[in-house]
Amino acid sequence: MSKITIRSLAELEACAGQELGVSEFHAITQEQINQFAAATLDFQWIHTDAERAQAESPFQATIAHGYLTVALLPYLWQQIVAIENLKMQVNYEVENLRFNQAVTVNSQVRLRATLLSVANLRGIAKARVGVTLEIEGQKKPAYTGVVTFLYHFQD
Repeated sequence: MSKITIRSLAELEACAGQELGVSEFHAITQEQINQFAAATLDFQWIHTDAERAQAESPFQATIAHGYLTVALLPYLWQQIVAIENLKMQVNYEVENLRFNQAVTVNSQVRLRATLLSVANLRGIAKARVGVTLEIEGQKKPAYTGVVTFLYHFQD
C-alpha cells in the first residue's frame, strides 16, 4: 500500500472522484476502549465490563464506542493520504454517518476513503471524503459517512 501525497489545491482537485486508498488494519483493544471510556466518561457496561458483556450482550464481548471508531479517522486517514504544504487543516463536518455494525473487542478495522469532491473557497480547499470503516472478516462495515476537511495550503 502506498500513500498518496498531495501538495496543492490543484493536486487535490485532480483526485476528486477517486478512491484514494485503504489504511492498514488497526486492532481495537480493551485497553483502548477503557481509555476512551475514561476520556469521555462513558462507562456503559457493554464497553467496559467483559464478564457482563459475555453473559448479557448479543455480541458476547465488549464493543468499542461508536465515537471511538470515529475518533480513529484522522489516524487512519493519514495512512492513506499525506497532505503537505499546509498552513492549517480543519475538521469541518461529518454528514450521513451511519453505524452499521458493532466493533467487538480485538477486531481489526481499516478505513477506505474516496475523495467525493473538492471546492475552492477563496483559496481554501473544502474536501468531502466518503469513508467506510471496514471490519476484518465482516461483510457489513462498522460505519459509512462523509467527512469534510478544510485545507489551507501555503501559497
